[in-house]
Amino acid sequence: MISEASRHCTVELQALPSRIGQVRRIVSAQLRYWQLDRLIDQAALGVTELLTNVHRHAQPDKLCTVEMELLFDRLTVSVHDHDPRIPMLGSAGPLETTGRGLALIEAVSESWGVLPKGDAGKVVWFTLPTALPAPAAPSPYAVTAVFGAATTPFPVVEAEPREHAPVRAAVAT
Repeated sequence: MISEASRHCTVELQALPSRIGQVRRIVSAQLRYWQLDRLIDQAALGVTELLTNVHRHAQPDKLCTVEMELLFDRLTVSVHDHDPRIPMLGSAGPLETTGRGLALIEAVSESWGVLPKGDAGKVVWFTLPTALPAPAAPSPYAVTAVFGAATTPFPVVEAEPREHAPVRAAVAT
């Protein structure tokens, strides 16, 4: 059921590299539909990292469910897989090429976590706020202090009538 206060989208897939790109496009399209374009980059990065973890680590299979739920002012993105092992936030060395997925999710999200489901696996989730941040207070050193008050309108200058038609460029094809 879809209501004004809650919106929901679910995609079931096998976490293969080709499918991860497809799900990223589905997430982007759904967020555009919900008019949350500003969350696309963060949500797409987060879901890519979670699905990559399923592809690399999940046992016994790569089947998973991606779920997005928009509830009031919060978007929750989650991935449920069948592997009961709980992922750990690690610290990858500067020369390592893997091991940064959960750290990236932690960096771009408001919150994240893991919900164990026993023999049914686990759900790894993250949230993103949907509200725009409050505008910052104006700085006492704002540029407008140099150029004049921002409320002063620019003078309107009427264009003088032309004595000839405007020049049009012709391009030979």
